[in-house]
Amino acid sequence: MRVVMDHEIPDRAPLAIVPGERVTVGERDTEWPAFVRVAAAAGEGWVPERHLDAARPVATVLTAYDTRELPVAAGDSVEPLKDDAVSGWCWCRDLAGREGWVPHRVLQMD
Repeated sequence: MRVVMDHEIPDRAPLAIVPGERVTVGERDTEWPAFVRVAAAAGEGWVPERHLDAARPVATVLTAYDTRELPVAAGDSVEPLKDDAVSGWCWCRDLAGREGWVPHRVLQMD
């Protein structure tokens, strides 16, 4: 898969959550409406809401999720490993073996 636009990672530590973990749910992301802000024991991050049960303001994590993003530049090639069409992101591996989420809007099928 070819990268058609740069994607820089945000200036925050990635967050990994696991099933059964309790998190505090905050606001919905205005740019990416499938995501809500969560606060967990390991930190804070944006998580697709469907990975959480319906309880609010404290929810239980239903499926594991890692918020790690992959920085890419236009012209790079990445291998798609897991596509998440609902959220608009794809878990990819770059040529150096690094993995993370990349938004669909910067990717183009080869």
